Amino acid sequence: MKPLLLLIPGMFNTTAVWDAVRARIGNALDVRVADVLTQDNIAAMAHSAWDLVADQRPDRPLVVCGFSMGGYVAIEMLAQQGQRVQALALVDTSAAVETAQSLLLRERTISALERNFSRTVESIIAFSLHPKSLAEAACVQTMRQMMHSVGAEAAIRQNRAIMARSDHRAMLSAIRQPVLVVCGREDRVAPLALSQELSELIPHAQLAIVEGAGHQTPTEQGPALAELLLGFILSKPGQLNLETTERQPCAC
Repeated sequence: MKPLLLLIPGMFNTTAVWDAVRARIGNALDVRVADVLTQDNIAAMAHSAWDLVADQRPDRPLVVCGFSMGGYVAIEMLAQQGQRVQALALVDTSAAVETAQSLLLRERTISALERNFSRTVESIIAFSLHPKSLAEAACVQTMRQMMHSVGAEAAIRQNRAIMARSDHRAMLSAIRQPVLVVCGREDRVAPLALSQELSELIPHAQLAIVEGAGHQTPTEQGPALAELLLGFILSKPGQLNLETTERQPCAC
């Protein structure tokens, strides 16, 4: 029985954020992608993700992989029904809670989205992509089209959901499932230090660093991320090569 890989998008993402990853995975795994555009809190996103796999046999291996905000959803899924998750992958995310400063920055982002959506999208793209990805027009256009497809209303709702999310740091030390933590080397949104902290808080978590990626690893280096996920899910314990990946042209 093939494992089922459940992919969870991040903020400002449609399910297309996982297209490059899914293309490389091919038929090696069965894959489903959650939709996190309509819910107004992280717990509801997790419940919706569970609904997506409700038809599966309880003995089928389930691997949950969350990107950015999707990482918060993945951890929330573990808090809700941890016994159903066989393994967890957390990409460009963190366990850190919102601070007064980060809450203020999110409020400013919300205001900017309301004032001038298009300009704010361009600013987010510039901040979140690796410099070499920014020089690749196809990658920038992929991000732009996806963010415009999401729109201001959903992005603001997602920001509010992140601001109000639960603090699950206390449960991280009790996680017994295999966990893969992945971070783009040049991630400025959820910097590498946060992934390092996350991998230290979770017993036996493995950390992989993706070269040539900023915060948008699934878009910028989708094939490299897919190879990490395949190795993590299909390899025997102790055989996964988690050396940093080399940068490839943007997978857009």
